[in-house]
Amino acid sequence: MTYMFVDERIVTLFKRNAHHTLTYWSVFFSFGLCIAFLGPTILDLQCQTNSTLSQITWVFFAQQFCLLIGSSVGGVFKRTLFSALAALFVSALIISVIFAIIPACNNVLVLAIAMAVSGLAMGIIDTIANIQLVTIYQKDSAVFLQALHFFIGFGALVSPLIADPFLSETGCGNHTGNETEIIHHFRNMLRNSPIAEHNITQSHSSHEGGEEESSVHYAFWIMALINLPVPIAVLFLMYREQLIPCCPSGTPRLLDKDELAMEHQQGAEGHGSIFSCCQNDNLRGLPVSFFMIHILGGLVLFMTDGIVGAYAGFVYTYAVASPISLPHKTAGYLASIFWAAITAGRLLSIPLSYRFQPVRLLMVNLAGAIVTVLMLLIFYTSSIFLFVGTCLCGLFLSSIFPCMLAYTEDILDYQGCATSVLVTSAGMGEMVMQVLVGSIIQSKGSYSFLLCGMIVACIGFIVFIGLLLFHRMHRNYLTGTAAAGILAHCLGISHCRCAEGFISH
Repeated sequence: MTYMFVDERIVTLFKRNAHHTLTYWSVFFSFGLCIAFLGPTILDLQCQTNSTLSQITWVFFAQQFCLLIGSSVGGVFKRTLFSALAALFVSALIISVIFAIIPACNNVLVLAIAMAVSGLAMGIIDTIANIQLVTIYQKDSAVFLQALHFFIGFGALVSPLIADPFLSETGCGNHTGNETEIIHHFRNMLRNSPIAEHNITQSHSSHEGGEEESSVHYAFWIMALINLPVPIAVLFLMYREQLIPCCPSGTPRLLDKDELAMEHQQGAEGHGSIFSCCQNDNLRGLPVSFFMIHILGGLVLFMTDGIVGAYAGFVYTYAVASPISLPHKTAGYLASIFWAAITAGRLLSIPLSYRFQPVRLLMVNLAGAIVTVLMLLIFYTSSIFLFVGTCLCGLFLSSIFPCMLAYTEDILDYQGCATSVLVTSAGMGEMVMQVLVGSIIQSKGSYSFLLCGMIVACIGFIVFIGLLLFHRMHRNYLTGTAAAGILAHCLGISHCRCAEGFISH
Protein backbone atom coordinates (compact mmCIF):
# COMPACT_ATOMS: atom_id res chain seq x y z
CA MET A 1 0.00 0.00 0.00
CA THR A 2 1.31 3.50 -0.83
CA TYR A 3 0.44 7.03 0.25
CA MET A 4 1.07 9.22 -2.78
CA PHE A 5 4.76 8.56 -3.51
CA VAL A 6 5.71 6.82 -0.26
CA ASP A 7 4.74 3.34 0.84
CA GLU A 8 3.10 2.42 4.11
CA ARG A 9 6.36 1.35 5.77
CA ILE A 10 7.88 4.83 5.40
CA VAL A 11 4.67 6.44 6.64
CA THR A 12 4.58 4.12 9.65
CA LEU A 13 8.22 4.89 10.39
CA PHE A 14 7.50 8.61 10.22
CA LYS A 15 4.47 8.34 12.51
CA ARG A 16 6.54 6.46 15.06
CA ASN A 17 9.15 9.24 15.09
CA ALA A 18 6.94 12.17 14.11
CA HIS A 19 7.61 14.27 17.18
CA HIS A 20 11.39 14.04 16.81
CA THR A 21 11.28 14.57 13.05
CA LEU A 22 8.99 17.60 13.14
CA THR A 23 11.10 19.19 15.85
CA TYR A 24 14.30 18.81 13.78
CA TRP A 25 12.52 20.15 10.70
CA SER A 26 11.32 23.22 12.60
CA VAL A 27 14.86 23.83 13.86
CA PHE A 28 16.12 23.81 10.29
CA PHE A 29 13.40 26.22 9.16
CA SER A 30 14.65 28.57 11.86
CA PHE A 31 18.22 27.89 10.69
CA GLY A 32 17.23 28.93 7.15
CA LEU A 33 15.63 32.13 8.43
CA CYS A 34 18.78 33.01 10.38
CA ILE A 35 21.33 32.17 7.70
CA ALA A 36 19.65 34.39 5.08
CA PHE A 37 18.31 37.15 7.32
CA LEU A 38 21.54 39.06 7.94
CA GLY A 39 22.48 39.83 4.33
CA PRO A 40 19.66 42.27 3.55
CA THR A 41 20.36 44.28 6.72
CA ILE A 42 24.02 45.03 5.98
CA LEU A 43 23.47 48.73 5.16
CA ASP A 44 21.46 49.34 8.32
CA LEU A 45 23.98 47.48 10.49
CA GLN A 46 26.78 49.48 8.90
CA CYS A 47 24.96 52.66 9.85
CA GLN A 48 24.11 51.35 13.31
CA THR A 49 27.75 50.59 14.13
CA ASN A 50 29.14 53.60 12.24
CA SER A 51 31.60 51.27 10.51
CA THR A 52 33.12 50.97 7.07
CA LEU A 53 32.18 48.42 4.44
CA SER A 54 35.32 46.34 5.02
CA GLN A 55 34.65 46.24 8.77
CA ILE A 56 31.03 45.13 8.43
CA THR A 57 31.93 42.38 5.95
CA TRP A 58 34.39 40.93 8.48
CA VAL A 59 31.48 40.79 10.92
CA PHE A 60 29.65 38.43 8.56
CA PHE A 61 32.83 36.45 8.02
CA ALA A 62 33.03 35.99 11.81
CA GLN A 63 29.55 34.46 11.76
CA GLN A 64 30.39 32.08 8.90
CA PHE A 65 33.67 31.04 10.50
CA CYS A 66 32.03 30.25 13.85
CA LEU A 67 29.26 28.39 12.02
CA LEU A 68 32.01 26.19 10.60
CA ILE A 69 33.46 25.66 14.08
CA GLY A 70 30.02 24.80 15.45
CA SER A 71 29.50 22.28 12.67
CA SER A 72 32.86 20.69 13.47
CA VAL A 73 32.25 20.24 17.21
CA GLY A 74 28.49 19.71 17.13
CA GLY A 75 28.79 15.93 16.97
CA VAL A 76 30.20 15.90 20.52
CA PHE A 77 26.67 16.44 21.84
CA LYS A 78 25.39 13.25 20.19
CA ARG A 79 26.61 11.10 23.09
CA THR A 80 23.08 10.83 24.53
CA LEU A 81 19.65 12.03 23.53
CA PHE A 82 19.64 14.39 26.49
CA SER A 83 22.88 16.08 25.46
CA ALA A 84 21.72 16.35 21.83
CA LEU A 85 18.36 17.91 22.69
CA ALA A 86 19.87 20.10 25.39
CA ALA A 87 22.40 21.45 22.87
CA LEU A 88 19.59 22.11 20.38
CA PHE A 89 17.54 23.88 23.05
CA VAL A 90 20.41 26.11 24.21
CA SER A 91 21.50 26.86 20.62
CA ALA A 92 18.00 27.77 19.45
CA LEU A 93 17.46 29.94 22.53
CA ILE A 94 20.81 31.68 22.00
CA ILE A 95 19.78 32.57 18.45
CA SER A 96 16.62 34.30 19.69
CA VAL A 97 18.59 36.16 22.36
CA ILE A 98 21.26 37.27 19.89
CA PHE A 99 18.73 38.58 17.41
CA ALA A 100 16.97 40.44 20.21
CA ILE A 101 20.17 42.22 21.32
CA ILE A 102 21.60 42.97 17.86
CA PRO A 103 19.82 46.37 17.75
CA ALA A 104 21.76 47.31 20.91
CA CYS A 105 25.15 46.51 19.33
CA ASN A 106 26.42 49.98 18.42
CA ASN A 107 30.04 48.87 18.16
CA VAL A 108 31.31 46.74 15.29
CA LEU A 109 33.37 44.53 17.62
CA VAL A 110 30.37 43.82 19.85
CA LEU A 111 28.29 43.05 16.77
CA ALA A 112 31.01 40.69 15.50
CA ILE A 113 30.97 38.83 18.81
CA ALA A 114 27.17 38.54 18.70
CA MET A 115 27.24 37.25 15.13
CA ALA A 116 29.99 34.78 16.01
CA VAL A 117 27.98 33.36 18.90
CA SER A 118 24.89 32.98 16.69
CA GLY A 119 27.02 31.27 14.03
CA LEU A 120 28.39 28.84 16.58
CA ALA A 121 24.84 27.98 17.69
CA MET A 122 23.65 27.50 14.11
CA GLY A 123 26.60 25.22 13.34
CA ILE A 124 25.76 23.00 16.31
CA ILE A 125 22.13 22.85 15.14
CA ASP A 126 23.24 21.94 11.61
CA THR A 127 25.30 18.93 12.71
CA ILE A 128 22.99 17.61 15.43
CA ALA A 129 19.80 17.73 13.35
CA ASN A 130 21.47 15.85 10.48
CA ILE A 131 22.99 13.23 12.80
CA GLN A 132 19.73 12.71 14.68
CA LEU A 133 17.73 12.06 11.52
CA VAL A 134 20.37 9.70 10.14
CA THR A 135 20.40 7.85 13.48
CA ILE A 136 16.62 7.51 13.56
CA TYR A 137 15.94 6.48 9.95
CA GLN A 138 19.32 5.09 8.80
CA LYS A 139 18.79 3.38 5.43
CA ASP A 140 15.47 5.23 5.00
CA SER A 141 16.99 8.61 5.91
CA ALA A 142 17.27 9.96 2.34
CA VAL A 143 13.60 11.00 2.15
CA PHE A 144 13.68 12.72 5.53
CA LEU A 145 17.01 14.43 4.88
CA GLN A 146 15.59 15.89 1.67
CA ALA A 147 12.66 17.27 3.66
CA LEU A 148 15.03 18.60 6.32
CA HIS A 149 17.03 20.58 3.79
CA PHE A 150 13.87 21.75 2.07
CA PHE A 151 13.08 23.68 5.24
CA ILE A 152 16.45 25.47 5.04
CA GLY A 153 15.63 26.68 1.55
CA PHE A 154 12.11 27.63 2.57
CA GLY A 155 13.37 29.62 5.53
CA ALA A 156 16.01 31.33 3.38
CA LEU A 157 13.32 32.22 0.85
CA VAL A 158 10.93 33.65 3.44
CA SER A 159 13.41 35.62 5.57
CA PRO A 160 13.97 38.62 3.23
CA LEU A 161 10.22 39.21 3.18
CA ILE A 162 10.40 39.84 6.92
CA ALA A 163 13.27 42.31 6.56
CA ASP A 164 12.07 44.31 3.54
CA PRO A 165 9.48 46.57 5.23
CA PHE A 166 12.02 47.78 7.80
CA LEU A 167 15.10 48.40 5.65
CA SER A 168 16.50 51.87 5.05
CA GLU A 169 17.35 52.60 1.42
CA THR A 170 19.05 55.98 1.77
CA GLY A 171 21.76 55.15 4.28
CA CYS A 172 22.87 57.17 7.29
CA GLY A 173 25.24 59.70 5.83
CA ASN A 174 28.46 58.32 7.30
CA HIS A 175 29.94 57.31 3.96
CA THR A 176 30.65 58.78 0.55
CA GLY A 177 28.44 58.49 -2.48
CA ASN A 178 30.76 55.90 -4.01
CA GLU A 179 30.57 53.83 -0.81
CA THR A 180 26.80 54.10 -0.90
CA GLU A 181 26.73 52.61 -4.38
CA ILE A 182 29.03 49.77 -3.29
CA ILE A 183 26.93 49.03 -0.22
CA HIS A 184 23.71 48.97 -2.22
CA HIS A 185 25.43 46.62 -4.67
CA PHE A 186 26.65 44.42 -1.82
CA ARG A 187 23.17 44.32 -0.30
CA ASN A 188 21.67 43.18 -3.60
CA MET A 189 24.40 40.52 -3.81
CA LEU A 190 23.54 39.07 -0.40
CA ARG A 191 19.80 39.41 -0.06
CA ASN A 192 17.33 36.99 -1.56
CA SER A 193 14.62 39.43 -2.63
CA PRO A 194 14.94 42.50 -4.90
CA ILE A 195 14.92 46.07 -3.62
CA ALA A 196 13.86 49.25 -5.38
CA GLU A 197 16.50 50.73 -7.63
CA HIS A 198 18.24 53.83 -6.26
CA ASN A 199 21.00 55.60 -8.13
CA ILE A 200 23.72 57.85 -6.81
CA THR A 201 21.78 61.04 -7.54
CA GLN A 202 18.87 59.84 -5.42
CA SER A 203 21.26 58.93 -2.60
CA HIS A 204 22.86 62.36 -2.65
CA SER A 205 19.51 64.13 -2.62
CA SER A 206 18.27 62.05 0.28
CA HIS A 207 21.43 62.86 2.28
CA GLU A 208 20.98 66.56 1.59
CA GLY A 209 17.35 66.50 2.63
CA GLY A 210 17.98 64.61 5.87
CA GLU A 211 18.67 61.14 7.14
CA GLU A 212 16.09 58.40 7.13
CA GLU A 213 15.49 56.92 10.56
CA SER A 214 16.17 53.20 10.52
CA SER A 215 13.58 50.80 11.87
CA VAL A 216 15.58 47.63 11.26
CA HIS A 217 15.50 46.84 14.98
CA TYR A 218 11.87 45.80 14.54
CA ALA A 219 12.96 43.22 11.97
CA PHE A 220 15.45 41.66 14.38
CA TRP A 221 12.88 41.59 17.19
CA ILE A 222 10.36 39.89 14.89
CA MET A 223 13.04 37.39 13.95
CA ALA A 224 13.67 36.68 17.62
CA LEU A 225 9.93 36.10 18.22
CA ILE A 226 9.59 33.86 15.17
CA ASN A 227 12.51 31.77 16.37
CA LEU A 228 11.29 31.57 19.98
CA PRO A 229 8.83 28.64 19.40
CA VAL A 230 11.76 26.50 18.27
CA PRO A 231 13.49 26.16 21.67
CA ILE A 232 10.04 25.73 23.22
CA ALA A 233 9.37 22.84 20.82
CA VAL A 234 12.73 21.25 21.72
CA LEU A 235 11.96 21.68 25.42
CA PHE A 236 8.58 20.03 24.95
CA LEU A 237 10.26 17.08 23.20
CA MET A 238 12.61 16.73 26.17
CA TYR A 239 9.57 16.76 28.46
CA ARG A 240 7.88 14.02 26.41
CA GLU A 241 11.03 11.91 26.59
CA GLN A 242 11.28 12.38 30.39
CA LEU A 243 14.60 14.16 30.07
CA ILE A 244 13.68 17.02 32.40
CA PRO A 245 14.12 15.75 36.00
CA CYS A 246 11.88 18.36 37.58
CA CYS A 247 9.03 17.80 35.11
CA PRO A 248 8.30 14.07 34.73
CA SER A 249 5.77 13.18 32.06
CA GLY A 250 3.64 10.14 31.46
CA THR A 251 5.47 6.84 31.07
CA PRO A 252 6.05 6.01 27.40
CA ARG A 253 5.34 2.59 26.01
CA LEU A 254 8.02 -0.04 26.60
CA LEU A 255 8.50 -0.46 22.87
CA ASP A 256 9.36 3.21 22.54
CA LYS A 257 11.98 2.94 25.28
CA ASP A 258 13.60 -0.08 23.63
CA GLU A 259 13.65 1.60 20.21
CA LEU A 260 15.08 4.76 21.70
CA ALA A 261 17.82 2.82 23.47
CA MET A 262 18.73 1.09 20.21
CA GLU A 263 18.91 4.41 18.43
CA HIS A 264 21.24 5.79 21.12
CA GLN A 265 23.52 2.80 20.87
CA GLN A 266 23.70 2.97 17.09
CA GLY A 267 24.29 6.71 17.02
CA ALA A 268 26.89 6.81 19.77
CA GLU A 269 29.09 4.16 18.18
CA GLY A 270 30.29 6.22 15.27
CA HIS A 271 28.86 9.71 15.07
CA GLY A 272 30.61 12.51 16.86
CA SER A 273 32.74 15.55 16.21
CA ILE A 274 35.57 15.37 13.70
CA PHE A 275 38.11 15.49 16.51
CA SER A 276 36.55 12.61 18.44
CA CYS A 277 36.29 10.62 15.22
CA CYS A 278 40.01 11.01 14.60
CA GLN A 279 40.75 9.70 18.10
CA ASN A 280 38.36 6.76 17.86
CA ASP A 281 40.13 3.48 18.64
CA ASN A 282 37.68 1.68 16.36
CA LEU A 283 39.37 3.31 13.35
CA ARG A 284 42.47 1.19 13.77
CA GLY A 285 42.82 -1.57 11.24
CA LEU A 286 40.22 -0.14 8.87
CA PRO A 287 41.01 -0.11 5.14
CA VAL A 288 42.09 2.93 3.17
CA SER A 289 38.72 2.94 1.39
CA PHE A 290 36.97 3.75 4.69
CA PHE A 291 38.94 6.99 5.09
CA MET A 292 38.84 7.88 1.39
CA ILE A 293 35.03 7.71 1.37
CA HIS A 294 34.99 10.34 4.13
CA ILE A 295 37.56 12.50 2.35
CA LEU A 296 36.13 12.30 -1.17
CA GLY A 297 32.54 12.74 0.02
CA GLY A 298 33.62 15.85 1.90
CA LEU A 299 35.47 17.18 -1.14
CA VAL A 300 32.43 16.78 -3.38
CA LEU A 301 30.35 18.86 -0.95
CA PHE A 302 33.20 21.33 -0.55
CA MET A 303 32.92 21.97 -4.30
CA THR A 304 29.14 21.87 -4.73
CA ASP A 305 28.20 23.87 -1.63
CA GLY A 306 30.97 26.28 -2.58
CA ILE A 307 29.21 26.77 -5.93
CA VAL A 308 25.92 27.41 -4.13
CA GLY A 309 27.48 30.07 -1.90
CA ALA A 310 29.42 31.71 -4.72
CA TYR A 311 26.49 31.70 -7.16
CA ALA A 312 24.04 33.14 -4.65
CA GLY A 313 26.59 35.75 -3.66
CA PHE A 314 27.91 36.91 -7.03
CA VAL A 315 25.21 36.26 -9.65
CA TYR A 316 24.07 39.85 -9.11
CA THR A 317 27.63 41.09 -9.71
CA TYR A 318 27.78 39.10 -12.95
CA ALA A 319 24.35 40.23 -14.15
CA VAL A 320 24.89 43.98 -13.80
CA ALA A 321 28.32 43.87 -15.48
CA SER A 322 29.05 43.82 -19.21
CA PRO A 323 28.06 42.14 -21.52
CA ILE A 324 24.65 41.40 -19.98
CA SER A 325 24.32 44.71 -18.09
CA LEU A 326 20.93 44.05 -16.55
CA PRO A 327 19.17 46.83 -14.65
CA HIS A 328 19.89 46.59 -10.93
CA LYS A 329 16.28 45.92 -10.02
CA THR A 330 15.98 43.12 -12.58
CA ALA A 331 19.27 41.58 -11.51
CA GLY A 332 18.04 41.58 -7.91
CA TYR A 333 15.50 38.89 -8.81
CA LEU A 334 18.21 36.37 -9.73
CA ALA A 335 19.11 35.49 -6.13
CA SER A 336 15.42 35.03 -5.30
CA ILE A 337 14.98 32.74 -8.32
CA PHE A 338 18.06 30.75 -7.33
CA TRP A 339 16.82 30.15 -3.76
CA ALA A 340 13.32 29.43 -5.00
CA ALA A 341 14.75 26.81 -7.37
CA ILE A 342 16.74 25.24 -4.52
CA THR A 343 13.60 25.09 -2.39
CA ALA A 344 11.55 23.57 -5.21
CA GLY A 345 14.35 21.12 -6.03
CA ARG A 346 14.52 19.88 -2.46
CA LEU A 347 10.76 19.48 -2.36
CA LEU A 348 10.83 17.52 -5.63
CA SER A 349 13.68 15.36 -4.34
CA ILE A 350 11.57 14.03 -1.46
CA PRO A 351 9.57 11.58 -3.64
CA LEU A 352 12.52 11.07 -6.02
CA SER A 353 14.79 9.96 -3.18
CA TYR A 354 12.28 7.24 -2.37
CA ARG A 355 12.08 6.01 -5.98
CA PHE A 356 15.78 6.23 -6.89
CA GLN A 357 19.03 5.44 -5.12
CA PRO A 358 21.03 8.45 -3.86
CA VAL A 359 24.00 7.59 -6.09
CA ARG A 360 21.84 7.92 -9.22
CA LEU A 361 20.43 11.24 -8.08
CA LEU A 362 23.96 12.45 -7.36
CA MET A 363 25.13 11.45 -10.83
CA VAL A 364 22.24 13.28 -12.51
CA ASN A 365 22.58 16.38 -10.33
CA LEU A 366 26.34 16.74 -10.81
CA ALA A 367 26.12 16.17 -14.56
CA GLY A 368 23.17 18.56 -14.81
CA ALA A 369 25.06 21.27 -12.93
CA ILE A 370 28.05 20.94 -15.28
CA VAL A 371 25.87 21.09 -18.40
CA THR A 372 23.98 24.11 -17.03
CA VAL A 373 27.13 26.10 -16.28
CA LEU A 374 28.55 25.11 -19.68
CA MET A 375 25.42 26.46 -21.38
CA LEU A 376 25.70 29.65 -19.35
CA LEU A 377 29.27 30.01 -20.62
CA ILE A 378 28.17 29.46 -24.24
CA PHE A 379 25.23 31.89 -24.04
CA TYR A 380 27.02 34.36 -21.79
CA THR A 381 25.44 37.35 -23.59
CA SER A 382 21.84 36.15 -23.18
CA SER A 383 19.97 37.66 -20.24
CA ILE A 384 17.04 35.29 -20.81
CA PHE A 385 19.19 32.19 -20.51
CA LEU A 386 20.82 33.66 -17.40
CA PHE A 387 17.44 33.44 -15.68
CA VAL A 388 16.78 29.96 -17.10
CA GLY A 389 20.26 28.76 -16.16
CA THR A 390 19.93 30.19 -12.65
CA CYS A 391 16.74 28.21 -12.17
CA LEU A 392 18.30 25.00 -13.53
CA CYS A 393 21.46 25.48 -11.51
CA GLY A 394 19.43 25.79 -8.31
CA LEU A 395 17.40 22.69 -9.15
CA PHE A 396 20.47 20.51 -9.81
CA LEU A 397 22.46 21.74 -6.82
CA SER A 398 19.56 21.60 -4.38
CA SER A 399 19.64 17.95 -3.31
CA ILE A 400 23.34 17.10 -3.61
CA PHE A 401 24.05 17.54 0.09
CA PRO A 402 21.25 15.32 1.50
CA CYS A 403 21.87 12.70 -1.23
CA MET A 404 25.60 12.61 -0.46
CA LEU A 405 24.88 12.35 3.26
CA ALA A 406 22.51 9.41 2.78
CA TYR A 407 24.87 7.75 0.26
CA THR A 408 28.03 7.88 2.37
CA GLU A 409 26.29 6.86 5.60
CA ASP A 410 24.79 3.88 3.77
CA ILE A 411 28.20 2.86 2.42
CA LEU A 412 29.75 2.99 5.89
CA ASP A 413 26.79 1.20 7.47
CA TYR A 414 26.29 4.21 9.79
CA GLN A 415 29.52 3.41 11.67
CA GLY A 416 31.71 6.25 10.46
CA CYS A 417 31.79 9.99 10.98
CA ALA A 418 30.36 10.92 7.60
CA THR A 419 27.75 13.37 8.89
CA SER A 420 30.25 15.47 10.86
CA VAL A 421 32.80 15.40 8.02
CA LEU A 422 30.28 16.31 5.32
CA VAL A 423 28.62 19.12 7.28
CA THR A 424 32.01 20.64 8.10
CA SER A 425 33.29 20.27 4.53
CA ALA A 426 30.18 21.88 3.08
CA GLY A 427 30.43 24.86 5.41
CA MET A 428 34.13 25.26 4.69
CA GLY A 429 33.53 25.10 0.94
CA GLU A 430 30.84 27.76 1.07
CA MET A 431 33.07 30.08 3.07
CA VAL A 432 36.27 29.53 1.05
CA MET A 433 34.67 29.63 -2.40
CA GLN A 434 32.93 32.93 -1.73
CA VAL A 435 36.24 34.56 -0.82
CA LEU A 436 38.13 32.89 -3.68
CA VAL A 437 35.57 33.60 -6.41
CA GLY A 438 35.09 37.15 -5.19
CA SER A 439 38.79 37.90 -5.41
CA ILE A 440 39.05 36.34 -8.88
CA ILE A 441 36.08 38.34 -10.17
CA GLN A 442 37.64 41.55 -8.84
CA SER A 443 40.96 40.89 -10.59
CA LYS A 444 39.92 39.03 -13.75
CA GLY A 445 36.44 40.36 -14.54
CA SER A 446 32.85 39.11 -14.34
CA TYR A 447 33.25 36.35 -16.98
CA SER A 448 35.55 34.49 -14.59
CA PHE A 449 32.50 33.95 -12.36
CA LEU A 450 31.07 31.29 -14.68
CA LEU A 451 34.51 29.95 -15.55
CA CYS A 452 35.23 29.34 -11.86
CA GLY A 453 31.88 27.58 -11.51
CA MET A 454 32.66 25.32 -14.47
CA ILE A 455 36.10 24.38 -13.16
CA VAL A 456 34.85 23.68 -9.63
CA ALA A 457 31.89 21.62 -10.93
CA CYS A 458 34.16 19.48 -13.12
CA ILE A 459 36.56 18.89 -10.21
CA GLY A 460 33.60 17.88 -8.06
CA PHE A 461 32.42 15.38 -10.67
CA ILE A 462 35.92 13.86 -11.00
CA VAL A 463 36.12 13.51 -7.22
CA PHE A 464 32.70 11.84 -7.25
CA ILE A 465 33.95 9.27 -9.78
CA GLY A 466 36.81 8.56 -7.40
CA LEU A 467 34.28 8.12 -4.59
CA LEU A 468 32.46 5.50 -6.68
CA LEU A 469 35.70 3.58 -7.19
CA PHE A 470 36.51 3.58 -3.48
CA HIS A 471 32.93 2.52 -2.75
CA ARG A 472 33.52 -0.54 -4.89
CA MET A 473 36.82 -1.23 -3.10
CA HIS A 474 35.15 -0.89 0.29
CA ARG A 475 32.34 -3.20 -0.76
CA ASN A 476 34.87 -5.83 -1.83
CA TYR A 477 36.63 -5.42 1.50
CA LEU A 478 33.39 -5.95 3.41
CA THR A 479 32.55 -8.97 1.27
CA GLY A 480 35.97 -10.49 1.88
CA THR A 481 35.76 -9.79 5.61
CA ALA A 482 32.34 -11.41 5.84
CA ALA A 483 33.51 -14.46 3.90
CA ALA A 484 36.57 -14.81 6.12
CA GLY A 485 34.33 -14.63 9.18
CA ILE A 486 32.05 -17.33 7.87
CA LEU A 487 35.03 -19.54 7.00
CA ALA A 488 36.55 -19.09 10.47
CA HIS A 489 33.24 -19.90 12.08
CA CYS A 490 32.79 -23.00 9.98
CA LEU A 491 36.32 -24.23 10.68
CA GLY A 492 35.51 -24.15 14.36
CA ILE A 493 32.61 -26.53 13.93
CA SER A 494 33.27 -30.19 14.52
CA HIS A 495 33.72 -32.37 11.41
CA CYS A 496 34.18 -29.12 9.36
CA ARG A 497 31.42 -30.02 6.90
CA CYS A 498 30.34 -26.47 6.47
CA ALA A 499 33.89 -25.34 5.80
CA GLU A 500 34.46 -28.04 3.20
CA GLY A 501 31.30 -27.02 1.35
CA PHE A 502 32.37 -23.34 1.46
CA ILE A 503 35.86 -24.08 0.09
CA SER A 504 34.63 -26.38 -2.67
CA HIS A 505 32.13 -23.70 -3.69
